[in-house]
Amino acid sequence: QVQLVESGGGLVQPGGSLRLSCTASRLIFSISTMGWYRQAPGKERELVATIASGGSANYADSMKGRFTISRDNAENTVYLQMSSLKPEDTAVYYCNAATPFGAIYWGQGTQVTVSS
Repeated sequence: QVQLVESGGGLVQPGGSLRLSCTASRLIFSISTMGWYRQAPGKERELVATIASGGSANYADSMKGRFTISRDNAENTVYLQMSSLKPEDTAVYYCNAATPFGAIYWGQGTQVTVSS
């Protein structure tokens, strides 16, 4: 069973920063495009950013400039550095692994709350 283990969520004030982490099994991580998605209450899950195994990153337009996705292939971990956080960034953030063979895996989600 493939597991994606997320960490780093929590409560942060507007304008603050937070870094999310997601660790996967070595085999899956090495071949997958890793990504972060989020789902706010009452809304559909949306793309935040993805990063291919070679390091090429892709961002949703609304996340560009504030969020940075990166991966550490030695640690099988993908990160999402979030800065200048806004209340509308409040959501459950999900880690995602997409393999070249069409398999998709999801983490359990981590809550990010931006509030004063």
